[in-house]
Amino acid sequence: MAEVFLALTTLPDRASADMLAARLIEEHLAACVNILAPCGSVYRWQGMVETASEIPLLIKTTRDRYPALEAAVQAMHPYEVPELIALPVACGLPAYLDWVAASVTMPNLPPSATA
Repeated sequence: MAEVFLALTTLPDRASADMLAARLIEEHLAACVNILAPCGSVYRWQGMVETASEIPLLIKTTRDRYPALEAAVQAMHPYEVPELIALPVACGLPAYLDWVAASVTMPNLPPSATA
């Protein structure tokens, strides 16, 4: 069974969140992307404390597809250094985890070719 990851990122607005989510799905880099309600973020950037309203994304993918997902996020993300972290899913409904793995497998390619 493929190792499923939950990846997290934030975007500055709904339009960029929608665009990134659609691309990740279209390119089979994510099985599902949840676009959450705006949240407030407080962080240190270049020596200054900053605050921003951001749109969090919850991205379901696999360990094999994560490198390509990371590259896509870096290419599309408007931030110089976007937040992108991935956590392994320790357990879950087996049918759901199988669906995630199947959804990120590129059509017409063997699973080993999608890494």
